[in-house]
Amino acid sequence: MILKGIAKKGAYYDSVTLMMVSKEIYKIEGVAESSVVMGTNENKAILKSAGLWIPEFEPLSDTDLIICVQAKNEEAANTAIKSVDSVLKMLRSKKDDLGSATAHSFEQAVDQLPGANLSLISVAGKYAAREAKKALNQGLHVMLFSDNVSIEEELELKKLAQKKGLLVMGPDCGTAIINGVPLAFANMVKRGNIGLVAASGTGLQEVSTIISNHGGGISQAIGTGGRDVKKEIGGIMFIEALKALNNDPKTECIVLISKPPHPEVLQKISDEIKKIRKPVVGILIGGDPTIIKNAGAVPAGTLEEAALLAVAISKGQDILVVPENIKKRRDDLKKAALELVKKAQGKYLRGLFSGGTLCDETQLIMKETLGFIYSNAPLNKDFALADLWKSHKNTILDMGEDEFTSGRPHPMIDFSLRNKRMLEEAADKEVAVLLFDVVIGYGSHLDPASELIPVIKKAKEISPNLLLICSVTGTNDDPQNRTEVVEKLKNVGVIVQPSNAAASELCEQIILSLNSK
Repeated sequence: MILKGIAKKGAYYDSVTLMMVSKEIYKIEGVAESSVVMGTNENKAILKSAGLWIPEFEPLSDTDLIICVQAKNEEAANTAIKSVDSVLKMLRSKKDDLGSATAHSFEQAVDQLPGANLSLISVAGKYAAREAKKALNQGLHVMLFSDNVSIEEELELKKLAQKKGLLVMGPDCGTAIINGVPLAFANMVKRGNIGLVAASGTGLQEVSTIISNHGGGISQAIGTGGRDVKKEIGGIMFIEALKALNNDPKTECIVLISKPPHPEVLQKISDEIKKIRKPVVGILIGGDPTIIKNAGAVPAGTLEEAALLAVAISKGQDILVVPENIKKRRDDLKKAALELVKKAQGKYLRGLFSGGTLCDETQLIMKETLGFIYSNAPLNKDFALADLWKSHKNTILDMGEDEFTSGRPHPMIDFSLRNKRMLEEAADKEVAVLLFDVVIGYGSHLDPASELIPVIKKAKEISPNLLLICSVTGTNDDPQNRTEVVEKLKNVGVIVQPSNAAASELCEQIILSLNSK
């Protein structure tokens, strides 16, 4: 293998464009690894840890483009590097062909679209806060897709928005549904009377799609960015979004989705819940539900339960039916696991996730029975993998984390790295179960089955008794059509469950049964 790289000074491109460039590079024969990123300190650190570092990259800044390729030979590396310019040119040409008006400044954009009240910002983190401030001063709500915004800038923006009665979703907010319009990584869901506030992108997707698939509907789904519930930010936008939904006449039930907020922030949120005139369901993934329960909210143990509770409330149904149905489902999964174990071999679980929140939820579901699980994002730091590229015992990976996505498209878009890992796990004779998620919707791969099916067939050839289990987050109104994706996966032997929680519970029971032999 050889490593080659070049830099382009002052050549800024947004993350979506770079993802598309990376995807094209991976198609070139002989390319093993590549990275096309802006020269931020965070990206440079990731390149070093991934073995893609060239010393000449050190002085580069976040407005400089880094192109690095690891290939089988010099010819393949040179071809890949040279292809970057042609791919960028092709992408620019596609944008020009759309024939839409192009604004060369924020002010021009506002003039071209009078009456707009929301700005979606995806620029280098160095400039993102400045552009967001412009939008707020123009009276626009902000969805800040950009990351690499300092926490000090985030706090300043959110205080300004709060003062102006506006929302700042983000930074690093990848999912929202506003007035029925999916923004960034989001799904086409039914309209209805359930409002969501989420400091978790895939958590929002899982809950909103389960609600829609079970006959409920979404009024608004407001993302806040994961840092909002940290002590430094104080839950400013989480609380402002909660207030907004409380005042929204089309919202009759509210669902709160988050990893555990800082205790001081959780208390603020709980104090606000007490003022809400509408029923509130809360899912704090891994957090103590007591505080929000005492504040009057209905706590949920999983994302699925939160969704089903909200549907029941929105329809005026008895919510006690929800835990009863979930218990019955779990009993059925125990019986199914006993049958599946008869043809299984090995003893370990390997989970490969594109959704970080789904990865967390799975670990939490299994913690009480299987204990802590090895991961690149473990619940217990003692279970951090020593080598990200080598699983150990029961292992669950968040493949959307930076160490896996540097210079690559997100695994919801490009399945190549996860596919490779699936075959590696299948070759391990101690692996009994392979668990994975499929997250569809806007922004995700348009035909996930076409990417997964050849790999699943190959995995079955390598390990005929391997159990492959997954859930599909999405709806039939998404471009990919959830039912079609599910049927295609079932046809090649994948055991598809209706939710990530159900898939995790089935895997849990299988591993417990195998270990009790």
